[in-house]
Amino acid sequence: MSPTSSRPNTRITRLADRASYDRETAYAILDAALIAHLAVVVDGAPVVMPYVCARAGDELVLHGSTRAGILSAIAQGAPVSVAVTHVDGLVLARSAFHSSMNYRSVVIHGRARAVDDLAEKAQLLEAIADHLTPGRRAVTRGMSDGELQATQVLAIALDTFSAKIRTGGPIEPPEDRDPNVWAGVIPLALTFGPAEADPTTPAHLAPPERRPAND
Repeated sequence: MSPTSSRPNTRITRLADRASYDRETAYAILDAALIAHLAVVVDGAPVVMPYVCARAGDELVLHGSTRAGILSAIAQGAPVSVAVTHVDGLVLARSAFHSSMNYRSVVIHGRARAVDDLAEKAQLLEAIADHLTPGRRAVTRGMSDGELQATQVLAIALDTFSAKIRTGGPIEPPEDRDPNVWAGVIPLALTFGPAEADPTTPAHLAPPERRPAND
């Protein structure tokens, strides 16, 4: 999506130089995400919930129980907003006002479609599983029809979105640059600890491949 085709509700006006409407940029941020926060109005009140997410083509896919009221409201066509954020570093200036964070974020607006076809639902759930742990679906059993029917899968078209990115060190006025006060960036990154097998897993089995970190 180019800046000229961006809709008003995705146009970034605050620090607009950090905005991007480039699809590849947004997709890279989404592909590094594990969690998306979804916002919707249910019964007149705003609700925000975190969901495991994965991108499948030009859609963002979320899932949950069919008993979840928020997903039922979304499946019926309620407009939604979805946010994905990676914090890449703490940016420490010599004043709290000019301190910040380095980040990558995407905000999506639209309506979700409920995936009712069992074959497509299974395919999208496999995409989520492999997004979290590459190749995992190849070694696990398939979902039963009952499990598929108990799982709500929603797909949100990536038609209306904006990305925003901050990189670099602190930006502060010259009069704040006291050499006796430390300033700079403390990097942050998602890391994975050693895999912990359950008691029934034989010691000779290798743990699954880890997905790439969020960089």
